[in-house]
Amino acid sequence: MTDSPLPCPAPGPRSLRVRPLPERAGWRAGGEITLATRPLWERTLHLLSVSPQEVCRLELSAVTFVDLGGVSALAVTAQELPAGRRIVLDRPPAAMPRLLDMFWPGLPAVDVVAR
Repeated sequence: MTDSPLPCPAPGPRSLRVRPLPERAGWRAGGEITLATRPLWERTLHLLSVSPQEVCRLELSAVTFVDLGGVSALAVTAQELPAGRRIVLDRPPAAMPRLLDMFWPGLPAVDVVAR
């Protein structure tokens, strides 16, 4: 994973914070994934997609809201991954797996882990 930091807005009621995971390839996100925060979310997904790691994690336990556009950006990123690569969603908000199942059923590059 790259060490380049992503510009994160100051925490607020409608912000998104993203940090690299210290222990493995991936990112930890917290806050809301909405139209206003989508540019940061899409930059994070892009960095994940160009990572050389076969498996990258998105730790999402602190995400309080995700809209359909944010889930769509994730699905498009997953569909464009090379064969054998995958994204593991760790504790995503309940809406995320439901929307993935509804609009992108059986997406092979996405695994959901709800611990």
